[in-house]
Amino acid sequence: MFKRLALGGTALAVAATLTLTPAASASPLSAAPGKAANGLFRAWQAGDRTAAAKVATPAAVAKIFTYVYRAPDRFAGCAGNVCRYVHTSVRVPGGLNGIAMVVTGSKVTKVYLSRHVVKPSAAAAHLFTAWKRADRYSALEVAGTGAVKTLFKVTYDPRGVTHHWQGCSKEPKGYSCAYSYDGGAMFMHVRGSKTRGHEVRSISYIAD
Repeated sequence: MFKRLALGGTALAVAATLTLTPAASASPLSAAPGKAANGLFRAWQAGDRTAAAKVATPAAVAKIFTYVYRAPDRFAGCAGNVCRYVHTSVRVPGGLNGIAMVVTGSKVTKVYLSRHVVKPSAAAAHLFTAWKRADRYSALEVAGTGAVKTLFKVTYDPRGVTHHWQGCSKEPKGYSCAYSYDGGAMFMHVRGSKTRGHEVRSISYIAD
């Protein structure tokens, strides 16, 4: 069975069957939550939504079948109830570098994916929303690990200062997307292109 996958803006037809290389410290795939995560991964590779539904919630099944890149080639193990599959042969935007699955009980209940974001403003907005929700995995879908680490040093306070979207403007090598607030502003420095996808590479701040 074959699947159309976008890679670097070019659609490629690749075989859906892939042999995963487990990380040296990876949890055994037969152990929970790895068993459920691996079951969903294999079902997705095979294009089998029925099999996927046996090990994942409807939302998780729907999400993984939207992944636009080729399948990650390395099982990176599970940290707690979160299992990750990462790319080693291609580069995709964001620090997630592939797919993360959250397992609750015997099923995958949430899936995070590296995203192909065509607009700088969309990458910035997604990251800001993830920060508001204290969701680091969602943040890593569209931002590098350094940017996420910088942003999450401060916990978003809904009762604190109000952030006002100021849009994106061109800067050397990319775009700067700004949120102003009383006393200063935050800038998300976005890199990439419509073809490759955009990601927030770094965060900076200024004070009034």
